[in-house]
Amino acid sequence: MYSVERVAHDRVDVVVNGRLETEDMRQLIDTLEVRAADVEDGRMLIDVEDFHLPSLGAMKVEFANMPELMRLMRRFSHVAVLSDEGWVNAVSSLEGKLIPGLEINTFPRHQRYQAETWLGNVH
Repeated sequence: MYSVERVAHDRVDVVVNGRLETEDMRQLIDTLEVRAADVEDGRMLIDVEDFHLPSLGAMKVEFANMPELMRLMRRFSHVAVLSDEGWVNAVSSLEGKLIPGLEINTFPRHQRYQAETWLGNVH
């Protein structure tokens, strides 16, 4: 399951919990596009509560929509990822190095306050 909330004019929060299936991934991408439609130089907080690898179908949807997702992520300059999974944090940090203009910082889930503070101080 997931949730996507627009919490400020320049901020979107995403919560991921469990395994994303094919339809979940389609809906997540669609919801992100709607919530971030007019965001510029935005900030995003991604809280990975309990992550399981997405299904093969969900990964196919993600890869098929990669150009769209890259355009979407250009609306954001800073992303904070909360996760207790070391590999999720490592992959997130790598993505930050691969996407020009996007700074990704990772935090353990118990450091939500620090993540919120970092996001609040980036502008």
